[in-house]
Amino acid sequence: MADVIRAAIVQTSWTGDKESMIKAHEDYARQAAAQGAKVICFQELFYGPYFCQVQDKAYYEYAESIPGPTTERFQALASELGMVMVLPMYEQEQPGVLYNTAAVLDADGRYLGKYRKNHIPQVKGFWEKFYFRPGNLGYPVFDTAVGKVGVYICYDRHFPEGWRALGLNGAQIVFNPSATSRGLSAYLWQLEQPASAVANEYFIGAINRTGIEDLGENDFYGTSYFVDPEGKFVGEVGDAHNPELIVRDLDLGLLAEVRDRWQFYRDRRPDAYEDLVKP
Repeated sequence: MADVIRAAIVQTSWTGDKESMIKAHEDYARQAAAQGAKVICFQELFYGPYFCQVQDKAYYEYAESIPGPTTERFQALASELGMVMVLPMYEQEQPGVLYNTAAVLDADGRYLGKYRKNHIPQVKGFWEKFYFRPGNLGYPVFDTAVGKVGVYICYDRHFPEGWRALGLNGAQIVFNPSATSRGLSAYLWQLEQPASAVANEYFIGAINRTGIEDLGENDFYGTSYFVDPEGKFVGEVGDAHNPELIVRDLDLGLLAEVRDRWQFYRDRRPDAYEDLVKP
């Protein structure tokens, strides 16, 4: 594994149907590979609209098994391109048991496992409890061709415990695919992930979709980015309105330097936190 990993994230807008959305992301993956990227993450619920703006059972139809048809389609592409892929999808474990999930594929096309979103909002424009159960797989970290990769999804990012759990589980890069709206949380977007990258000493790829969809007033503001463990943006932040493929070089050698300088893991006091984790 190289010290410098070329990584990609995608922010885009809804095309109008699932198949064209999948094809668009296949094209983004090919573009990223042509630029030398070895890992890519798509946005939250990547092949659909952000249907949580409304509460309508019709959108249950977007759910599928993981692994399943879309996972297998991208397994073939991951193998062809030699690229690690993180696929945020709508998962049906069984009829009526649904999760907001990300599948992780290795560069040889192997399915490595999945992360299920743990923290589920239920507020105007983000009616997620109508669609998803809370995750039950913990905070897995996947040993991939580019290093140890973790996933945190959208609303999760407001909860520091999961960021720390991913770090304790060995994450070097954590992807946070999101669908977040301009009027609601833009002031947090460029604050939370850099702070979490510093506190937990790893790289974060923060992804947000773009545009206004027919389902509601949510104005998804893009501005996707990579941030390093010193809290610095790696290159420019993505466009605030338009789809964009963002490809950046991440120097994983910086992790050892930062972890030697700041001993946040050594100096933890879990014995003093017990009251914080009581319901």
